[in-house]
Amino acid sequence: MSSSDSAKESRAQDRPRRLRTMTFADQELRLISALVVLLAIGLFLALPFVLSIGAVVFLPLVAAIVLTILLSPLADKLAGWGLPNFLASLLSIVVLMAVLALALSVVLAPAISLYDEVPQMIAQVGQHFSDIKMSIAWLSQLNEQITAIVGTESGQQVVLAGPSILEQLAFATPTVLLEVLLTLLLAFFMIESRTRLRRRLLLDRKAVDSSLKAARVLREVQDRVAAYILTVGMINVGVGVVVALGAWLMGMDAPVMWGGLAALLNFLPYVGPIVMIALLALFGLGTADNMIVGMIPAAAYLGLHTVEANVVTPSVLGARFTMNPVMILLALSYFSWIWGVAGALLSVPLLLTLTALVDHLGKPNLVGFLFGEPLFANNILDLSSED
Repeated sequence: MSSSDSAKESRAQDRPRRLRTMTFADQELRLISALVVLLAIGLFLALPFVLSIGAVVFLPLVAAIVLTILLSPLADKLAGWGLPNFLASLLSIVVLMAVLALALSVVLAPAISLYDEVPQMIAQVGQHFSDIKMSIAWLSQLNEQITAIVGTESGQQVVLAGPSILEQLAFATPTVLLEVLLTLLLAFFMIESRTRLRRRLLLDRKAVDSSLKAARVLREVQDRVAAYILTVGMINVGVGVVVALGAWLMGMDAPVMWGGLAALLNFLPYVGPIVMIALLALFGLGTADNMIVGMIPAAAYLGLHTVEANVVTPSVLGARFTMNPVMILLALSYFSWIWGVAGALLSVPLLLTLTALVDHLGKPNLVGFLFGEPLFANNILDLSSED
């Protein structure tokens, strides 16, 4: 027997053993992947309770991380102009505070003046609905007849008086101010230490490939979140300008306030525009004598938002920032459940951050995993035959 024949026979005898070894390895990998999936599901379900209980600590920390990702490019630009790192980091925080103060002053000052007119608007809206009710009075008569036939139990209702809005604000203001101050301090120190963090990520890795991967992940997360928020911010400013001009043309009070409110609420996907439509409908119905005329501001904003959300924003952002609407709603509801309005504002930046990390670390094949496929595509074992 020749040496080539003996080698082929040896490989043929070793093949079943190799297949069994690879099968055991695949089963072990699948078991580990199943444990990872179960741990991820448990973490996903338990994390809201931990984060909500420790909101005083975790909310400023997460908000500071998002602000660090957002403001680091600005600090890098200022440092590139020759400013010291400490001063560049401080100026980036100052710029953020100035923008927020300007936005809040544009919205809050006129809103406070209009707050006294809210009861009158509500009464006007009630009058409109009373007119509608009078036009369909036969429904009320039918309801009374059904009530007389079925019968109702009479009794007194006790209504407990709760704290007023001003009392709630008075109790909440110290906590909010403390969390805002803690967030800004954490963001400042994180921005100021960004160069040391980058150096540690790049130089403390033993392998060059891991250092390059860490640098790419850090750069991708920073660029994606910062570019998204900057682009969406410019679009929202444009929406605010259009709304302010429209409110001015319609003769509405405080058109700048309506523009600023539209720009701020547009940062909340889906929920913000709905709130804006409700506010415009309340204001329109509360100030107009005719319901059709009163619904014109809300209808005009609905048309503007339809064009902006379906034409302008997708064409400007492009495929790079396109996210599944289901994922956006899940993130919005998930973080709103944990942290309320602050969580809703942080939901999209956090979703972008997680998406960038998953793109680099690998997307899990959860649906295929249920049908026996590997959890990650790069874990597929090559079982091809050998000569």
